[in-house]
Amino acid sequence: MIDVDPSLVNWSRAQFAFTAMFHWIFVPLTLGLSVLCAFFELIYLKTGNEEWKRITRFWMTLFAINFACGIATGIILEFQFGTNWSNYSWMVGDIFAAPLAIEGLFAFFIEAGFFAVMFFGWNRVSKGFHCFSTCMVAVGSNLSAVWILIANAWMQNPVGMLFNADSARFEMNNFAEVVFNPVAIAKFTHTSSSCFVVGATFVIAVSCWYLIKKRHVDMARKSIVVASVFGLVSSFFVAFTGDESAYVIGQKQPMKLAAIEGLYKGERGAGLVVFGIVNDKKVAGDAQDAFLFEVTIPQALSVLANRELGSFVPGIDDLVYGNAEENIMGVNTKMEKGKLAVADLTAFKQAKKDKDADAAEEALARFNVNEEFLGYGYLDTPEEAVPPVSLVFNSFHLMVVVGTFLPLIFGAFLFFSLKGTLMEKRWLLPVGIFSSVLAMLAQQAGWVTAEVGRQPWAIQGLMPVKIATTNLSATAVQVSFTAFAVVFSLLLIAEVSIMLKAIAAGPEGHRK
Repeated sequence: MIDVDPSLVNWSRAQFAFTAMFHWIFVPLTLGLSVLCAFFELIYLKTGNEEWKRITRFWMTLFAINFACGIATGIILEFQFGTNWSNYSWMVGDIFAAPLAIEGLFAFFIEAGFFAVMFFGWNRVSKGFHCFSTCMVAVGSNLSAVWILIANAWMQNPVGMLFNADSARFEMNNFAEVVFNPVAIAKFTHTSSSCFVVGATFVIAVSCWYLIKKRHVDMARKSIVVASVFGLVSSFFVAFTGDESAYVIGQKQPMKLAAIEGLYKGERGAGLVVFGIVNDKKVAGDAQDAFLFEVTIPQALSVLANRELGSFVPGIDDLVYGNAEENIMGVNTKMEKGKLAVADLTAFKQAKKDKDADAAEEALARFNVNEEFLGYGYLDTPEEAVPPVSLVFNSFHLMVVVGTFLPLIFGAFLFFSLKGTLMEKRWLLPVGIFSSVLAMLAQQAGWVTAEVGRQPWAIQGLMPVKIATTNLSATAVQVSFTAFAVVFSLLLIAEVSIMLKAIAAGPEGHRK
């Protein structure tokens, strides 16, 4: 068994989580604003109204500020794969690096190249080409998200690869399987549409501030109408893709789904928890109730997970200890097979070192029998395979509650805007400002659900997080964590300060 310092693992995990969540402050806004800027400019191109040009340029300025900060934090995030997660990078670099390389060489190239024309090309290129450039920035931004989410989805559902026992590395053998991974498709459609919601709430929030201050009223009203329509359509798409994402999780990551719903005992016709208070003292295998209080929709979880009424949804206990009646192999059995795989892989390496071809061939044959359970051989107890249920449950339900509330806000703004009575509904304007905070909170909660729900795995079923770390001292990671916290805090202060100054200045500088 590999001896790993738990403190090192926890600090490495904390640093990556902090960097990722900080980076994700900027990404949704970049994706959402890029598409909205394209819509604003398309309206300008269609109408020739200079007011729409001023509106477009104003929102582009805010997009550019956010875009720059997103690049800075994204680069730091990617570097951590080499500094803090070198074992992970060594074992899966052939697969994981490919989508990231394509993102940098193709998608980001499109985004960055056309960004220069979009931001500096006014009155230097034709209106049509400038509008095309703005649209390509939106396309490039979302293509970047495609490839990054493909890489992340492979960690959730590793496909299109094989394990090379000679090098102890996972290698890609089917690029199409990696790209069209069902988790990747569900993750991109759900994530991108939720980013559009964030962009829409941001536009509404800034516009509401203008309406409260009675400044740039015409611009604010026009922006709210476009953002409300865009946000409302995106919200419905979020709900649709969220349903598909939950189904894929149920099929590919049943332990995550069980944690999301706080389901310990598998059920036929399982109900979906609408609201509940999780019993934090509950652990796998005990007799305590999972909830102190809960409200459920009968049969809904079975439909969500399997698209079938009355179907069986495995719980945490079924997945940890097995369920022969439902033909579910437990983590305890997988650990036994995994430890055999680890031992046989060690024997194979030793035989290769000793140049004993027959022993190496025998060890490899034994290893191949249990290869798919390799990751489980590094777990210490079956219960280690259970993610933090309370955190996953609460994060998911927070995301759902906010996601249910936001379409009502978009609908209200659109309705009163079209009636011409928005300025009379003074109570709604602060709600519009707060909606941007809610949308960002839902985004963060969604990523907590996705990533914490996958624990303890760096790669689902194949590599625990504790095996993926770099052999550093915990102190070294603590120092870098502190440095990042200071730098990121200063960056956030600078970004917010610049953004607020741009908002306070308004669109006056974009009349030409």
